[in-house]
Amino acid sequence: MAFEKSNAAAMSGLRGVRSGKTGALCRCVSLYLLLGWLPVSLVQADITDGNAEHLKREHSLIKPYQGVGTSSTPLWDFGGSTLLTSQYVRLTPDERSKQGSIWNRVPCFLKDWELHVQFKIHGSGRKNLHGDGIGIWYTKEKLQPGPVFGSKDNFHGLAIFIDTYANDESSERSFPYISAMVNNGSLVYDHGKDGRPTELGGCSAEVRNQDHDTYLAVRYSKGRLTVMIDVEDRNEWKECFDVAGVRLPTGYLFGASAATGDLADNHDILSMKVYQLMVDHTPEEDSMDWTKIEPSVSLLKSPKDNIDDPTGNFRSTPLTGWKVFLLLLCALLGIIVCAVVGAVVFQKRQERNKRFY
Repeated sequence: MAFEKSNAAAMSGLRGVRSGKTGALCRCVSLYLLLGWLPVSLVQADITDGNAEHLKREHSLIKPYQGVGTSSTPLWDFGGSTLLTSQYVRLTPDERSKQGSIWNRVPCFLKDWELHVQFKIHGSGRKNLHGDGIGIWYTKEKLQPGPVFGSKDNFHGLAIFIDTYANDESSERSFPYISAMVNNGSLVYDHGKDGRPTELGGCSAEVRNQDHDTYLAVRYSKGRLTVMIDVEDRNEWKECFDVAGVRLPTGYLFGASAATGDLADNHDILSMKVYQLMVDHTPEEDSMDWTKIEPSVSLLKSPKDNIDDPTGNFRSTPLTGWKVFLLLLCALLGIIVCAVVGAVVFQKRQERNKRFY
């Protein structure tokens, strides 16, 4: 199945389709945009079209996996239980107590980028008898084994977790569960609460033991982090979450890791493709030293304030998509109601004044 999102022009907007037949759709969307008929949530920034001109091969892991390990031009390092084959990179086998990872050796200095990950999680374990999951990373550190899905805790950068086992039995979440975390080295991932205290956003996704491959897209552009998935083999994206106010530096490294504990699974990476997003920045932004930015998120409350909140509510603070549309719609209806009431009151006063003359 082809995994390239076809959406060549930024004004095409719709992020739901991964096929190449978007020309007529894009023209229709542009027309609706001019007429103001489409809500904001349907026309947000596009997922890249996947053209070769935007693909950054030095940051991409593609079959036949050239430049991995001890090759003459190594671009990727791997360690732990990772096994390299001609068809996939197996981070862990379906065995207990395994950890494996693979990391790009070339720092990424793109200000705006998009990462597409093709992966597969499968094993012999039955429902609720498998674990633990995969971590997708954009971090300062690499190849440092640890307790967070096979990589170190207190990391610097961004992590996307594909968690297949619920440690917190009191949680109402459905697993597998995909979530994100930004860390400046001061935060600890809480396994007991499945990362809720530091979660930026998340969604449930049936990614395990599928007959088809599953996909994840991570888009970072102008301080906005968007994660989308295709796990149903429908050849279209579905939004997992969208968070504004994210600050990430350049010069960090892409990677993937996985771990098993008492329960196990095969955790396979089939490809990781990084695309450059063509985005204009202000002169002030261009003059900044992006390597000095500290990873952070501008939230209404800090992740540390969410430790005792079992729902992880702070991840829903950014007003995006339908929330913005509904808020604007309510405001518009309120203005109309006030105008009608004002007109009626004014007319009544005019009629009353006439009776006095």
